[in-house]
Amino acid sequence: MDLSQFKPYGYNKGEGNYVIAPMYSNAPELTAQDNVPKGKVSDFIVKSTDSPLFPGIAKNKPGEVVPYERRCWVYVPAQYQPGKPAPLLVTHDAMGRGELPTILDNMIAAKRLPAMVVVFISSGGGDAQGSERGLEYDTVSGKYAEYIESVILPRVTRDYGVTFSKDPDARATMGCSSGAAAAFSMAWFHPELYRRVISYSGTYVDQQSPKNPESPRGAWEYHASILPKEKRKPLRIWMHVSENDLRSKDPEETLHNWVMANDRFARVLKAKKYPYQFVFSKESGHCDVRVERQTLAQALEFAWKGYKDRGR
Repeated sequence: MDLSQFKPYGYNKGEGNYVIAPMYSNAPELTAQDNVPKGKVSDFIVKSTDSPLFPGIAKNKPGEVVPYERRCWVYVPAQYQPGKPAPLLVTHDAMGRGELPTILDNMIAAKRLPAMVVVFISSGGGDAQGSERGLEYDTVSGKYAEYIESVILPRVTRDYGVTFSKDPDARATMGCSSGAAAAFSMAWFHPELYRRVISYSGTYVDQQSPKNPESPRGAWEYHASILPKEKRKPLRIWMHVSENDLRSKDPEETLHNWVMANDRFARVLKAKKYPYQFVFSKESGHCDVRVERQTLAQALEFAWKGYKDRGR
């Protein structure tokens, strides 16, 4: 991977390609401040029987499924005004559940971010091909966004009294690994719902199962064929990959080199003139928590740049 055009990463950086390196350290926004209003975090369970969209992976014989439960959390900032439509951030694998409440408490109080509600959603379980998580996250479609819209968000509204903004510019989605691919799929297939994406170690490789003839190489198709051919959509994207990310030495024909996939993804975004920021982290691994803790506040700030509350 050629880093000659990558610039050193830090605060208030614009669009383009950046590189960071050890020593990694927690961003100051991760430290709780006594004088900052604190949001509230609540948790709830969603059962597979609550919706026919993802009833469970079939086992042994056609029509037989294994039921499951997914745990979810919701963060409501102290500044939330009941009845007013709130900006929304959805995270997959409940990513950031430990760090985001403190980061958002600090950044919302400093007016660096809007007073957004965050919904942390666990997957249905397992990983990769043949799993519920793989089906939800690695499928190249808008189905998972539709599931969240029809099942998860109404539950939050009902149980916690939150009204979500319908303005797609007020909605973001985030994940790591296959969760990052799911985040991008949500925005790509439903830009009328989501337009801001944060992607760590994105699984833009061939993980889709079952196969789909419309995207035969799974999420590899995003950078290989889908984005290059399609008209630019109104999306804003922050993305990352690690130097030692998964299968970083694999040849192209495996369709499973995470570094190659993310590099090519960023190249397409640049060529299509998307507002994007791509961060390459040296001496780090897949979904490296050290990188996340150093960069997440900056990723949020970039992803939400330009947002103006229009009261929708």
